Amino acid sequence: MIISLENISKFYNGNQVLKNVALTVEDNDRIGLIGINGCGKSTLLKIITGQEDPETQPEPNIARIALTKGATIGFLEQNSGLDRGNTIIDEMRSVFSELLEISERLRELEMLMTESSEHGGHSETAAEYAQKTAYFEANDGYLINVNITKVLNGMGFPPETYDRVISTLSGGEKTRLALAKLLLENPKLLILDEPTNHLDFTTIMWLEDYLQSYKGALLIVSHDRYFLDKLTTSICEIERGVLKRYKGNYSAFAVQKQADVIRQLKEYEAQQEEIAKLQEFVDKNLVRASTSNMAKSRIKKLEAMEIIEKPVLYEKSAKIKFEYDLTPPIDLLTVKNIDVSVGGGTDRKVLVDSLSFEVKRGEKLGVIGSNGIGKSTLLKIIQRKLPCSHGTIEWTKNVKISYFDQENAQLDPRKTVMDEIHSRYRTMSDREIRSLLGCVRLVGENVFKQVGVISGGERAKLCFAIMMLERGNVLILDEPTNHLDIDTKEVLEQALCEFDGTIIFVSHDRYLLNKLA
Repeated sequence: MIISLENISKFYNGNQVLKNVALTVEDNDRIGLIGINGCGKSTLLKIITGQEDPETQPEPNIARIALTKGATIGFLEQNSGLDRGNTIIDEMRSVFSELLEISERLRELEMLMTESSEHGGHSETAAEYAQKTAYFEANDGYLINVNITKVLNGMGFPPETYDRVISTLSGGEKTRLALAKLLLENPKLLILDEPTNHLDFTTIMWLEDYLQSYKGALLIVSHDRYFLDKLTTSICEIERGVLKRYKGNYSAFAVQKQADVIRQLKEYEAQQEEIAKLQEFVDKNLVRASTSNMAKSRIKKLEAMEIIEKPVLYEKSAKIKFEYDLTPPIDLLTVKNIDVSVGGGTDRKVLVDSLSFEVKRGEKLGVIGSNGIGKSTLLKIIQRKLPCSHGTIEWTKNVKISYFDQENAQLDPRKTVMDEIHSRYRTMSDREIRSLLGCVRLVGENVFKQVGVISGGERAKLCFAIMMLERGNVLILDEPTNHLDIDTKEVLEQALCEFDGTIIFVSHDRYLLNKLA
């Protein structure tokens, strides 16, 4: 065992986000931690890592956290643990400072033994040398440079980047470097919070392979279902503050969860029916002298009853449906010999030269590739939002494009959610707009908030609502599942699979690519 938690509860602003959570992490566990945004995942991680304390509770519900002596916990947080003034290589070598000091001492001892051998006798020096050599070898001291190079290359830092100062790196590069450092530290329990953010396909697949052979335990928070399928052997879901553990990877969890919901729904409906009958008897018979005692016994039964909650998945979830009015010809798009470039003048950089392809009506075309390779730029070029210096782009007639921009650049951050739609569709009433927003689960006060202050997932949902109104027969989507929780991802996937128009989309979401492209 590495760590054990019992009776962990936490309140925020009067709301209980964790209710008597229990979790034990064994030496080689591979655990996926899932739940909707705001369910308490990050709070639980902070409690595990000692950044926050659980609530103090009376007996018998006293919170207990037991960490095995000598066990180390590593936690990936964005930009964490990096010395901005260090170079990349110096930061990675700092992980092995103790071993590097031993290496220096071994060189000194070798020199001392060489000198003392000339005068005879060096038993104390030889003993120290033997002891330090054994420790150095047992901790892979001779593999320090090999391991650093392996991890840095895997995380997208080739040797020519090693001398770059950390302060000059982008946010995404710092996150990747923080992960690289954490992997080299090799903690007994490795906790990763959305580790695939900022990673391209190649790096994600390298990370999966690396983690599959990781000697410690893994606790992973991720919305990447493919990543969870590849690495996890159990799934912990937090729902309404309660943590429940399921055996198997994410796909196995999904099957078990569906069966749980069906069973719980039947139990809930049966209990509600029983409650209604008992309450009806009480209402009719409590005031009658002849039946008052029987009514009171039913009141006691109602009071003693442990209420079954209605399953969460049967509460209202997002409803996304894309439809169109015009059907274009079969030969939809022809692209011939175009270039994909960024910048202008002397700063212009050609990413792809002489690119040609065709798209037929009804095709679902996935565009994949490394970060910075030109995928988003390509989507903008074929819509003529960006120029290309040569080649032709020919759309057939009756094409109506609906575009999802991963940066949400088409939204005005100063407008409210309601106004964003009202400014585009003046004839829609407030009731119609709120009904539409309800379909994508934008409800309550959120509809009156400015677009700039709502979350990335909520902005994405607003874009989907607008696309539903646009009724495009061609959907062009740039990373549509970024920022979405798993439940909304699955609703979106279903809508895209049911759409019989044409889809051209960029994605790193392999679950979506496998299902749609």
